[in-house]
Amino acid sequence: MLERFYDPQEGTIELDGQDIKTLNLTELRKQIGYVSQEPILFNTTIRENLLFAKSNATEAEMIDALKDANAWDFISKKFSTGLDTMGVSGGGQLAGG
Repeated sequence: MLERFYDPQEGTIELDGQDIKTLNLTELRKQIGYVSQEPILFNTTIRENLLFAKSNATEAEMIDALKDANAWDFISKKFSTGLDTMGVSGGGQLAGG
């Protein structure tokens, strides 16, 4: 709602006391960072998906990134192939959130 993909049917959403419907939409969206709850993975390994973000990442850096995302315990316990686990396009093999 804050990004105005939808407008409220009742009431208002205010930012610094101003109804967001009165703000320039492009400028409003430039001020907002958005992290989706839907995983976006390519149909390749977890390792290769991580390398899209940082092509020279070490294995330790990748594992640290997965730990920071609270995903490493799940991956390392559920999949014996760890970083080389194939991810289904869209993240279907992994839990969202």
